[in-house]
Amino acid sequence: MPLTKQLTVAIIDSNPALGRKDCFKKDDPPDPRVSTVTPATISFFKDAGAWQYVQQHRHAYFDRMQVWDYTGLGYTRYNARDVDKEVLGCVVENKVLLRSLLSCLQNTDFQKTIYPSMLTSMTLSPSLSSMGVDGTSSGTTMPTCGGLAKLELNDGNSLYAKLVVGADGSKSRVRELAGFKTTGWKYSQNGVICTVEHAVENQCAWQRFLPSGPIALLPIGDKFSNIVWTMDPKESSDCKSMSEDDFVNAVNHALDHGYGPHPQSQLFGGGNILSWFRPDVTSSSSECFEVPPKVVKLASERMAFPLSLRHANQYASRRVVLIGDAAHTVHPLAGQGVNLGFGDASALSRVIAESVAVGSDIGEVHLLKKYEADRKPANIAMMALLDGFQKAYSVDFGPLNVLRAAAFHGAQYISPLKRNIISYASGEQRLPLFS
Repeated sequence: MPLTKQLTVAIIDSNPALGRKDCFKKDDPPDPRVSTVTPATISFFKDAGAWQYVQQHRHAYFDRMQVWDYTGLGYTRYNARDVDKEVLGCVVENKVLLRSLLSCLQNTDFQKTIYPSMLTSMTLSPSLSSMGVDGTSSGTTMPTCGGLAKLELNDGNSLYAKLVVGADGSKSRVRELAGFKTTGWKYSQNGVICTVEHAVENQCAWQRFLPSGPIALLPIGDKFSNIVWTMDPKESSDCKSMSEDDFVNAVNHALDHGYGPHPQSQLFGGGNILSWFRPDVTSSSSECFEVPPKVVKLASERMAFPLSLRHANQYASRRVVLIGDAAHTVHPLAGQGVNLGFGDASALSRVIAESVAVGSDIGEVHLLKKYEADRKPANIAMMALLDGFQKAYSVDFGPLNVLRAAAFHGAQYISPLKRNIISYASGEQRLPLFS
């Protein structure tokens, strides 16, 4: 931002990717670690000047999404045109997002230094009488500054900062050193991710709720898709160890007729679920259930990781603020975790710019609490929604199955609700309220 380009920024990150210029080849297989970025996140990348770099590499926009469950009672389809948009989102490999942000950083004219190190300690310094121009300790005398954060790195460097942004993930060292407490729990589920290949290009995002958790099939371009499959730990271990052919068969089984029938209009007492909402509507071919494209090949290693929900009780204190997974981790069933993080970054950058505009100290707690007040309700709402979905599908019970099916059909055929769900998921409004 014009107001913040004069700030001196230090990035402390031991990720070796920050120190090299990766060259992605067109025929390289996709990385199994991907993110589904929403239109709001895409806009943030464009504003920062980073989206042009994403477009130079493999990525896949999608304008349709189908969600259904294993009971065969209900499904819903979302289309970008329902909210007068061109796309619902874009699936991008994490390495491409990282490289695009780094390219943007390197090509932007502001003072920055990358330290390929780890943070070992962080304290609030009561005063500072000598500090180098790059923020490291030195013999250069500068005006005394009170209450800066002092950072000690494992390479021996010491840095002083007006503001420390903890963007260091779910096991945040910044959060630990700053003494922020968290609330949360572990799910008795693992996530299995991998890249698969089709005979035809996939252009839709698919998600099916199974008895042990959802499976998602996300397009990533060039006839490849990404699998995100939630299951219990024993199943995830079996999925990782089974042969490639058996795994491909298991994926196709889970995305097609396995565990239950395909959704269709279900009769209940002479009417169907659809008629409860819109008696005058019959399902058009564009809204009919579709079977996802068959997977023909496994195209990457299979990775598994435990799932959890965790939320920092506070995001900010004097000189320190948390964003992204350092502040909150969510269930991956809707792919919203990374978008919440970029929403944090966008909100924090605005607050910092406002502070610079009026000449305030960017590390003052009252300023950082404005950021917290902005983001905390939105993050909690999304976390509660995703946790509710996870719990609703952890029980297989007849009456509950019917209620879930009714909710699916409501999302499909009640137009205002459908538009608000799409707008909420794309990051364009806070809560799915009727408007």
